[in-house]
Amino acid sequence: MPALTTTSDGFLLHGEPFRIISGALHYFRVHPALWSDRLRKARLMGLNTVETYIPWNHHQPDPEGPLVLDGFLDLPRFLRLARDEGLRVLLRPGPFICAEWDGGGLPDWLTSDPDIRLRTSDPRFTGAVDRYLDLLLPALRPHMAAAGGPVIAVQVENEYGAYGDDSAYLKHLADAFRSRDVEELLFTCDQGDPGHLASGSLPGVLVTGTFGSRVEQSLARLREHRPEDPLFCAEFWIGWFDHWGGPHHVRDAADAAADLDRLLSAGASVNIYMFHGGTNFGFTNGANHKHAYTPTVTSYDYDAALTECGDPGPKYHAFREVIARHATVPDAPVPAPSPKLPPTPVKLSVRAPLLPLAGSLAPALRTDTPVTMDELGQRTGYALYRTTLPAGGDGVLHFARGVGDRAQVFVDGAPVGLLESERHDASLPVRVPRPGATLEVLAENMGGVNYGPRIGAPKGLLGPVSFNGTDLTGWDCHPLPLDDPGAVPFAPPGETPATVPAFHRGTFDVGTPADAFLSLPGWSKGQAWINGFHLGRYWNRGPQRTLYVPAPVLRPGSNELVLLELHGTTATRALLTDTPDLGPENTW
Repeated sequence: MPALTTTSDGFLLHGEPFRIISGALHYFRVHPALWSDRLRKARLMGLNTVETYIPWNHHQPDPEGPLVLDGFLDLPRFLRLARDEGLRVLLRPGPFICAEWDGGGLPDWLTSDPDIRLRTSDPRFTGAVDRYLDLLLPALRPHMAAAGGPVIAVQVENEYGAYGDDSAYLKHLADAFRSRDVEELLFTCDQGDPGHLASGSLPGVLVTGTFGSRVEQSLARLREHRPEDPLFCAEFWIGWFDHWGGPHHVRDAADAAADLDRLLSAGASVNIYMFHGGTNFGFTNGANHKHAYTPTVTSYDYDAALTECGDPGPKYHAFREVIARHATVPDAPVPAPSPKLPPTPVKLSVRAPLLPLAGSLAPALRTDTPVTMDELGQRTGYALYRTTLPAGGDGVLHFARGVGDRAQVFVDGAPVGLLESERHDASLPVRVPRPGATLEVLAENMGGVNYGPRIGAPKGLLGPVSFNGTDLTGWDCHPLPLDDPGAVPFAPPGETPATVPAFHRGTFDVGTPADAFLSLPGWSKGQAWINGFHLGRYWNRGPQRTLYVPAPVLRPGSNELVLLELHGTTATRALLTDTPDLGPENTW
């Protein structure tokens, strides 16, 4: 018998009544040195459980390689820390997780195959899932409740009813867990819609809901669909995520706390989404595509109970008061905000133009027509495409099937235009100074779609390119891996034009490392690294204006900041500040 069992009235843990009061905390969005801090703060708010997704694409980046279980992906360590803090764990291994995460957690080596029917009982998909679970579950078995570990329940897929109705697929997943010795309670979660609940649920598997308001109505729908199951909101949305060019979404703390109180007063269990959002470091952010492509920002603050840097926010205090009315809350003070680095200017005194470096970063692939980034083996980031233009004069460049997701165009090294899939751009008027001029297209993957039917959409140049109706051939297609920007051959600016994409480097001194926020006034768009740690994407489009710098990234003494600025700048300074700026707020 599993440790956690159900009745229509609630849960039993080892035979004793147990209400799940959980909060979402994604280990892969938090610096590993800070996991203990965030888990302790979860317990002190009154949570008895934490929930996390598992991102398949990062744990298994190579279908033939070993499972990655270290650093940010050391899930066994995270589970041990949760156990040591006295917290139970809800695991959500997918295989699809959404999570506003690149590709929804599905590996690019899988989604790039157009013949595989994702999230179905297609044996090509379920076979890949089975091979992944064969690697993952043995590593997690010591941390399951059956072995004395903290994991009390495991989710089957994720909001599947909003995507499909292949019950054979869901049954395959449930059987896959059971046949690999997962004895713990299995559950599905779906939005509180009768059709979604019907398509996304399985007999004998706990049904849970996802919603952020209309509590009584949502709980009633769960009860109508499965009267014998306990009420459980597996995602109680207390904030929301942001897209580039949109507002920073917030929710009033008192409003969210009132709905939490309604949930708990109804006898329901709850998982707060998010207790602590964290950060889409590096190239991990996802995107949405509903009528238009809209990528997610670097911050995953989510207006959560703990802020992006782990400080208790207004919801932390409000939720703690609500939870105390329904359960025992530790008799300890609310944790204080973390120390912050005093304002620290950084002068970036050396640079290196990006486009001339392409050949040294990775070998080019010579093709007649451009190939996608997937075909180049470039999973994230950038690719450079280079050819020559056969004629001079005014004309139109046409990109058959467009670009994914953004492309800067240069003729003889000078910027001549920009295309964005967000605007459905496919053509660009240009003036070519001479026959044989060099055409360069710098393509940027802004994040894989994480929800809906467009997961796995290709990136880079998506088809032939023509100039005034004549197809351009003889392309050098360069993947641009950015694994070690510190190794770039930097030099004083010299004659480098300020308008070209370039790396910029500077150093700064730190006394005692502490959390900070990188502010980049005068810079337009690009990537930032500190001491080789990839903070993520910045963009003056907003709403986000600062990037979170975790204290463990810094070191006493000299530190290094590297920026890849895509649009050029005359700025030479950045600022580490003690205050985040996530942009103008929109309350929902």
